[in-house]
Order: sequence, then structure tokens, then C-alpha cells
Amino acid sequence: MKYWWVNQNQTYKYEVPGGFLWSPKRNANGNRNPFYDNMTRLSAGDIVFSFAETLIRATGVVQGAAYESPKPDFKAAGSNWSNIGWFAEVEFVPIQKPIAPKNHMDLIGPLLNQVYAPLQQSGKGNQGVYLTEVSRELGELLIELSHISMDFIWSAAAPLSNLDDTETERMVESDESALEKVQLIKARRGQGLFKANVRLIERRCRVTGLETPRHLIASHIKPWAASNDAEKLDGANGLLLSPHIDHLFDKGFISFGDRGNVIVSNELDPSVLNQWNLNLSANVGEFESRQCKYLEYHRDEVFID
Repeated sequence: MKYWWVNQNQTYKYEVPGGFLWSPKRNANGNRNPFYDNMTRLSAGDIVFSFAETLIRATGVVQGAAYESPKPDFKAAGSNWSNIGWFAEVEFVPIQKPIAPKNHMDLIGPLLNQVYAPLQQSGKGNQGVYLTEVSRELGELLIELSHISMDFIWSAAAPLSNLDDTETERMVESDESALEKVQLIKARRGQGLFKANVRLIERRCRVTGLETPRHLIASHIKPWAASNDAEKLDGANGLLLSPHIDHLFDKGFISFGDRGNVIVSNELDPSVLNQWNLNLSANVGEFESRQCKYLEYHRDEVFID
């Protein structure tokens, strides 16, 4: 197990980062970058500390080796990056009281690497450092300062076995043209780049409120079979749903209005809602305009009137 520090200032948006790391393969001038090369050294079970806006806000567990992937939908952030880079799935656990390294430099300073250190001795982040390995001693100190036990981190974010990963990674290694195919395969299962793009928009199941991503399904709004390749990977074409809500949505028993009202089919047996203890009268929150075009399709073509 290795410990890593990632500077997510450019893509930081939420209290908890999305479930992935991504970097270009090379600098804009075509030269190799040691912090991008480090993506290829990630292994399942490695621990990552997410640093953004002067604070360590989350710790995470790497789910598997990085693989080639198109760039997630960062919008303006990373606009100068190449479109193809390294993608690694990471499940993050929020630190309730984020760590301010500048307040602990008497402990952190002596444990910083001499080369590629993520921090200056003042506690400020070193610009240009994206992903860098830190020592076991520093990793254990940061776990202690987070007041989160390793047992809890592991129980919340340990890698989930996926036999398909080895197969798809082998496809990319043997055939670079398989890159898009691999992402589409993963998208169909609600994984990879598609789920990452959905998580940049959605943070929880809108109906149940559940926020634990590994227990949520990245569900296509416009069904997979009806979507073109771009739509299959578009985060706006997805919702994070609890499995039983995904079932109702996928089968057309429920849909959503643009302003967040839940629409229930007359074909849905009321006993289902009673036994699942669901109250679908509550508003689930307004949707982005990009999502609304997909929801319109779902209401017209999937929902059972």
C-alpha cells in the first residue's frame, strides 16, 4: 500500500471529490510530467489525500489501476489539457474537520520528501504538483490528524472486486482503438467515465437522499439503446439512484419533471411504495437545463402513462 497526495485545486467543486482522479499523459509541450506519470503507479488499496483550497478535505482508497480515458467533463477547468489521459477510480471519505497543513508544519515539515514535495515549509501548496507519493510516516500522520480510523476508511471505501476490469484493461493494452469501446462497456454498467461525469453533476439519490456512491447506480436517463455514443458518456444523461429507485425509473414507473416533481405511473402498484416506504410527493430539486432535454425524452418515450 502506498500513500499519495493529490492537489485538486483546478477541479475542486464539492466537499467530497468525485470518485476518480484524471490527468493528461504529458504536458502541453509534449514533455513527460512526473506527476502525471505517477497515475500509472496507482494500485488498488492505495490511500490518497485530497488537498484543495489550502485544506486536506478527504481521504480515499484507489479502486484499481489507472487506464486510458477521455477527459471527464470538467467544463472550464483543464481546458488546456489534452483530451486523452489517465483515469483512476477512487472512493473518497470526507474529513469532517478538514486538515489545515499550515497549522501542523512542525509535524508535517520533517516528513516531506526533498524532491516533489506537495507543500512548502510554510504550509502552502507547491504549484505544479498534481499527484505525488508521500512517505508511510506522513500518510499515517495525516490519518491521525483526520481523526478517521483506517478501519473506517477501509470499511467505507475498500476496492470492490470487478472481474471485468482486467479484461477491459487488456483490451486497451492490445488495441489503442479499443479505448472508446472500453468506456462504452463501462458506461453500460454505470461505471468508468460515465459515472465520473454523472458524479460531477449529481451527489446523491434524489429520492432517498443516499450519498454513498458505491451503493448508487449511475442510471441513464435516455436509455443506453436509444443514445448515441456521445450521449452514452454524457454526465447530464445520468442520475445517481438507489437500486430500487433505479428499477422504477428504468422501467418507466416513475419519471421527473424539470423542476423536481416526481411523476408516478398509474401502472405502479401502490403496495410497492408502501412496502418500500417511499413518499414520492416531495420535490427532489430542480434539474440543470442539460439534464432537462434527456428527462423530456424519458417522460415521452420511457414513462408509462
